[in-house]
Amino acid sequence: MATNENLPPNVIKQLAKELKNLDETPPEGIKVLVNDDDFSTIFADIEGPAGTPYENGIFRMKLLLSHDFPQSPPKGYFLTKIFHPNIATNGEICVNTLKKDWNPSLGLRHVLLVVRCLLIEPFPESALNEQAGKMLLENYEEYARHARLYTGIHAVKPKPKSKTGAISECTTALNVDQKNVVSNGKVLPHPTPLTTNTASKVSAINGQDQNAVVPAMEPAIGTSAIEKKEGAVTAKVQVDKKKMDARKKSLKRL
Repeated sequence: MATNENLPPNVIKQLAKELKNLDETPPEGIKVLVNDDDFSTIFADIEGPAGTPYENGIFRMKLLLSHDFPQSPPKGYFLTKIFHPNIATNGEICVNTLKKDWNPSLGLRHVLLVVRCLLIEPFPESALNEQAGKMLLENYEEYARHARLYTGIHAVKPKPKSKTGAISECTTALNVDQKNVVSNGKVLPHPTPLTTNTASKVSAINGQDQNAVVPAMEPAIGTSAIEKKEGAVTAKVQVDKKKMDARKKSLKRL
């Protein structure tokens, strides 16, 4: 169990019990940050109540417990900057529960709830921030605008981290180059379109019995090759004709 020189053992025992209860069943909009090594300083994160200029904000505060706690009230401070009549520019909180209305039987839960209620219903008559108190009484819209501005700058909720996993992996896989296809971990070239000869061959296969054997197609012969072949045949015929004429002349001489 944690110990603290400024707090008696029975108080530490009571605080440990109360902090455990706050951790297991936290008040609405309040999260207590427990430090097992020091019970004399209690930190808490308070959500800005809906419908107030502090909505969507997270405000961190602390309670300082003196050596004679709970006979004397704790001191409260906001660590997050906030524009509020009952919170000084140095973060000090002014509320009757922490002053003249303090009762040793009041627990930490009650104190934290009272502080959050201040964000819903300020008390400009006992303002520590005179500018905020005067503005609240004379022009609420201007006060709310200032409070929202502070909230947007200093108390913005941290954005949730994007989840990675199967969904993002699928998204990455879908963004591959359309010219390549991945198969069994290997990149294969994208299939080329069918040529006229290939398409004819496919049509022939589709029109025949599946067991029929399709003869292999002969490679196409270029026009120049055909012309050369025809020229060679013509020259050979002319040579043979000359030989026949020469033989006929020889026979006539005989």
